[in-house]
Order: sequence, then C-alpha cells, then structure tokens
Amino acid sequence: MKRLPTVAVCGSAVIHSMGVEAMAEELGAAIIRNGMSLVTGGMGGVMEAASRGAFHARLAGEGEGVVIGVLPGDSLVEANSYCNVVIPTGMGIARNSIVVRSADAVVLVEGGSGTLSEAAFAWQFGKTVVALVTSNGWAERLGGQKLDERRQDQIYAVRTPGEAVALIQDELDF
Repeated sequence: MKRLPTVAVCGSAVIHSMGVEAMAEELGAAIIRNGMSLVTGGMGGVMEAASRGAFHARLAGEGEGVVIGVLPGDSLVEANSYCNVVIPTGMGIARNSIVVRSADAVVLVEGGSGTLSEAAFAWQFGKTVVALVTSNGWAERLGGQKLDERRQDQIYAVRTPGEAVALIQDELDF
C-alpha cells in the first residue's frame, strides 16, 4: 500500500472573515480529490470546514485519503465529526507541532496566534508552506514572506484552494 502525501490545513478555530468557511471546505475536498490525506487540529472553524470538505469528497468516492484530527486534549469526543482518525494528545497547543510534523505541506487559512505558531513550526521543519491570502488573518500577512534567513524560499501566496493544491503537487512532485 503506497503512502499518500498529507497536507495540513491550519487556521482559525473560530472563522472571522466572510467566505473563509467555503474556501476551507473547498480546500479539504481538493486535497482528497488530488490523492492526498488531510491533517488538522481536529477542532472547529477552518479545521472543521476543511475536514467536512475532505470527508464528503472521500464519501463520494473522489479520493482515498483520510481525514486526521490531532487534538489538544485527551478526549476523542472533542474532535469534529468529520475526522476519520482522531489522535488525542493531551498536549494543549504543543500539539501544533505534531500537526505540522505529520504533514508534507502546510496551508494557512485565515488564522490567529495558533496558526502563526504552526507557520513557524512548518518553516523550521522545512515544510512547503502555502498561505491562502484571500482568507485574511495570518495567512494574508505571511503570504509571500520569509520568516527568517534559514531558508532561501518564502511562504507561497495563493488566492484559491485550487492554486494551493496545484502548487503543493508541483512542490512535492507526485
């Protein structure tokens, strides 16, 4: 059985900008449809919307990837109902490192301080980082930027979920 690439979608637990929920749902579906699995922090907001899109695409037979939720707490019931695999860590926000480490690439959608920490982890771990700049929040601020000089590239800025997935496919070369 071959391993599917995994994409982390990192974003706000509470959505603040209009249209972000639909963008995140479209992104999750596109990840599954393009032969990848999805990992999120497993909670609400952007994480739930991306998980919902991925779950329904998988349910419709549009891909074989799984939807993984890495939870901050100890309880399986904290996960949104669209996760196929739930990993309760009991680590609080330190679980952000596990979300990012579990992925081949990371997409930032909207986002507050938790998303900022995930962006920093992704940068330090050498992951491909893509920011959906039309979603506002840290994604908008970080798109096209370098976090520091340890890497020669930058956080990629894209405007649509489709662009994010196409860029990841090119970067991961699969």
